[in-house]
Amino acid sequence: MTTGADRLPAIQIQKVSVRFYLPAERIVSFKEYVLRRLSGRIGHRELWALRDLDLEVRRGEMLGIIGRNGAGKSTLLKVISRVLRPTSGRVVVRGRTAPLLELGAGFHFDLTGRENVYLNATLFGYSRELVTRHLADIVAFSELEEFIDSPIRNYSNGMLARLGFAVATQFRPDILILDEILAVGDTGFQEKCLQRIERFRDQGTSILLVSHDLDRVRESCERVAWIEHGRLVDHGDPDAILGAYREGFATALP
Repeated sequence: MTTGADRLPAIQIQKVSVRFYLPAERIVSFKEYVLRRLSGRIGHRELWALRDLDLEVRRGEMLGIIGRNGAGKSTLLKVISRVLRPTSGRVVVRGRTAPLLELGAGFHFDLTGRENVYLNATLFGYSRELVTRHLADIVAFSELEEFIDSPIRNYSNGMLARLGFAVATQFRPDILILDEILAVGDTGFQEKCLQRIERFRDQGTSILLVSHDLDRVRESCERVAWIEHGRLVDHGDPDAILGAYREGFATALP
C-alpha cells in the first residue's frame, strides 16, 4: 500500500546557496597567516559554490548531475550528504543515505583493509556485529581477499574504490550518492557495480550520479540535471539535456 510519505520526493532542495570565503591573496606560511590575522590584514573574497538551487529527486529515480569542473556538483552532493551546511535554503532528505563522495573518504590509511571495513561501516551507522556477519560478503565483492589485511596506504585508487563501494552498498540504502566513484577500476568491476546499482534502483533506491562520462549518464539515468556556476541550468530528458550541454561546451571552446 502506498502512503502519503511514499509519494514525497526522496530529496528536496529548495533555494539552496553555499558561500565560501577565500583569501584575497596567497599566504605562504602559517606564521604569515597568524601575523596577518592578528593585525587584521587578511582580506577575503566571496565564492558562491551554489546559488538559489531548486531540485527534487524522486524515489527510485537515478538522476545524473553534469557540469564542468568547479560548477558546484560535488558541493551539492556534500550538502545532500550533510557534510556541508548550506548558507541559505533548505534540504530535506528522506531515508538512509550512503554517500561515496571521494576516494579514501572515511578511511584511515594506517589501518588495514579489514579494519577500515569496520571503521567505514560505523560511519554509515552499522553495528560491529552486523558488519562481522557480512564481512566475508563485503570482502568477496571488493575482490581484495589477498590484500584485506594490508594497510590501505598501499592500495591503488581502484582498490580504494572497490572497498569503499563494497562497504557502502552491502546493505541497500534509501539514497545512494556517487561522485565519479565508478571512473576508476577495471571494466569488469565497474559492470558489477552497475548491476548492483540497477538492482537497488529496482528495489526503490534513489541514486545520484555525478560523472563526466556522458555516455554512461545517458545510458543509466532517467533524468539529468545540468549545473553551471552554482546554478541549475536545466533538468529533464537525458538526450535533450546532454545535447544542449555538449552544444554549449563546444560553443565555449576557443
